[in-house]
Amino acid sequence: MPAKSEKQRRLMGAALAYKRGESKTASDEIKKVTNSMSEKELEEYASKGK
Repeated sequence: MPAKSEKQRRLMGAALAYKRGESKTASDEIKKVTNSMSEKELEEYASKGK
């Protein structure tokens, strides 16, 4: 399920990068999303969809 807005897609992309260890810093919101979703779910939301 792709994100409904560009802002949501960016948030999920940032959370995905943090979860993978590609980003060292994260806001509390990103940490909360990272802890509540699997990597696969984050990938689905971060995608642009078709």
